[in-house]
Amino acid sequence: MPRQNLSQQTADRLYTTIVVEQQLQPGEKLPNELELAQQLGVSRATLREAIRTLADRGVLEVRRGRGTFVSPQVEEIGDFGFSSLEQVRGQLRDLFELRSMFEPRCAALACRRAAPEELSDILEKGAAVERCIRAGRDRTQADQAFHTAIVRAAHNEFLLRLLPIIHQAVSTAVERGEHREQLAEDTLRDHALLLEFLKKRDGEGAEHAMAIHMRHSMDVMGLAEPGL
Repeated sequence: MPRQNLSQQTADRLYTTIVVEQQLQPGEKLPNELELAQQLGVSRATLREAIRTLADRGVLEVRRGRGTFVSPQVEEIGDFGFSSLEQVRGQLRDLFELRSMFEPRCAALACRRAAPEELSDILEKGAAVERCIRAGRDRTQADQAFHTAIVRAAHNEFLLRLLPIIHQAVSTAVERGEHREQLAEDTLRDHALLLEFLKKRDGEGAEHAMAIHMRHSMDVMGLAEPGL
């Protein structure tokens, strides 16, 4: 199974067991992490991501020091279906596809057109994203501000009108809760490469680095089309 889809597939299987087949009742405790991971044939890290997904949707409750339980409100979920998740995934795919079309070019233009103070601002906002990630804080606003600074430094009026797309894509990806750790690790690495090219005003390098960043995000979230 593709790496980027495994936690979602695991969440689907747990959801079916709990909500559709009703093999576990509201308030019932799930097997311990090691046992459940072995039952499902996945790693403990993958299982944790799946549990976070279902906890975010109200199917499970993680009680610190006690374990993971089926939510008492699970019966109210009804046809939870993963159609809602698929709809979010479809929107994210479209958002990231569009970002991948214009943000790499924005990075190249910023290398050419940014005033010294604008470049300094981009570098500082990139550092702010890193600080948020390393401190375990929410990076949504910092990440939005970083990408916004790059678009602004491209000095193209019409590209500025695409900023809401960046803001929506970043907030939706971070707030979903899935793959959070992997996305954070990739962001640290990808931003570091991008910032190096921006410092050098290497437009071609920055364009490629931004394209790589978009692709990594899409791969981790399972948004990229097979074969691309």
